[in-house]
Amino acid sequence: MKRPRPFTGCHTAIVTPFRRGAVAYDELRRLVEFQIKAGIDGLVPVGTTGESPTVTHEEHLEIIRCTIEAARGRVPVIAGTGSNSTQEAIAMTQAADAAGADGLLLVAPYYNRPTQEGLFRHFSALAEVTDKPIVLYSIPGRCGVEISVGVVERLRAKYPHVAHIKEAGGSVDRVDQIISALGGAVTVLSGDDSLTLPFMAVGAKGVISVVSNYFPREVTRLTALALAGDYAKARALHRRLYPLFKAFFIESNPAPVKLAMARAGIIGSEEVRLPLCPLTDASRKALLAALATFHG
Repeated sequence: MKRPRPFTGCHTAIVTPFRRGAVAYDELRRLVEFQIKAGIDGLVPVGTTGESPTVTHEEHLEIIRCTIEAARGRVPVIAGTGSNSTQEAIAMTQAADAAGADGLLLVAPYYNRPTQEGLFRHFSALAEVTDKPIVLYSIPGRCGVEISVGVVERLRAKYPHVAHIKEAGGSVDRVDQIISALGGAVTVLSGDDSLTLPFMAVGAKGVISVVSNYFPREVTRLTALALAGDYAKARALHRRLYPLFKAFFIESNPAPVKLAMARAGIIGSEEVRLPLCPLTDASRKALLAALATFHG
């Protein structure tokens, strides 16, 4: 196995472009190129932002393969392969590993709400089938369960490649708890754009970002400034981006960011799959007004 690259800085949770109901793979390739040319640190296909709940299994794997092929090794590709079915997550993880993914993003099982012991066994089963770096993904607001610090400690002690966590619980205190318990043994990445700078101030190393789909250069610079310890400039950029951090979540992700990207010509359509739907007129106006103010 080649030496893994560090998962620090800004990694875009890349959208999945659609055209008349089908995945637009040509647009996905162009989007990967747009991101890399803007200096992004990594790409994360088929997370929630990539509409993983509504793509088919075949599409899911083809999106991963397409992203890896388009990236051509220039940046790490961390493939979303989590599921609330352990066997399904194992199959997806093995397929993404075989396709050449640099890492795997594994969300906590959702809806069935396992115990902490169940979470430990679930992630252990996944860690047994790959030696690629694993990014645990704790997002209790969507999953109904949080990956406890104790479970992270147990996994890290048994599996050295379980060395990252995407933290989307909205709590700086939680980031402090992880870093206090594990120090530099686990890399924490923010799962919320608006909390990237606060999380990095207490030791997180970057973000898996939605907003960087539209602003790859700016969000990457924000994380680079924080990693360099230049918090004065980082705060100024955070303040400038903050209204967009909120506006891009005015309705369910990724409908707002897809609207912005389509308006800018980054992708060809704002299309999302049901049960997601286009923004209401009021939300559309608010988002476009925030973009207009940013662009001056």
